[in-house]
Amino acid sequence: MTNSVPVMDKREFLKWFLESYQLKRRECAWLLNFLMSDDILMERVHFVEQAEHCPKALMISANDVDHVPFAFHKNQHVTMDAEKSFHDIRLNRNEDIFIQLNFKDKQMTPSYMAVLEENPYLPVNNEEENVNGLLAEIIIEESLRRHTIKKMEEEIDEALVMGNESKFYELAERYTQLKALD
Repeated sequence: MTNSVPVMDKREFLKWFLESYQLKRRECAWLLNFLMSDDILMERVHFVEQAEHCPKALMISANDVDHVPFAFHKNQHVTMDAEKSFHDIRLNRNEDIFIQLNFKDKQMTPSYMAVLEENPYLPVNNEEENVNGLLAEIIIEESLRRHTIKKMEEEIDEALVMGNESKFYELAERYTQLKALD
């Protein structure tokens, strides 16, 4: 995964976060400080929403929200043991780490929004995909219809210039039918 958020920005955000919020479990602060101390690990850190869909995720909550204090997800396994997550992170430094931070008004916090990345592991919303496909079809059909109308107008003009009355009436009738769809 390409890293679009600079390490310094992520580190500055985490410093601010740790200064501004009290976490439900102090081991979480220790774990975040460990991550901040290592540039290689910080390169692999990605702040996302719905991290439970990611292959390796930390979910950490501040005291001001009603969420699980801490959870570590890795390949369908979940643990609440911060020490296990620390050892996994330390031993697997080449794996991306997706972090979901739960704190009050996070969507209205500019520094959080600046480091938030799109979660590449979210399941596809089939209903939304179907609607988008139908909209694309409608747009293509309308574009083709307009192109056909424009082409037909040129042919009608040409039939008039050439004095071809039968072609003019034939095209005019088809043109009228197409325009009726507007």
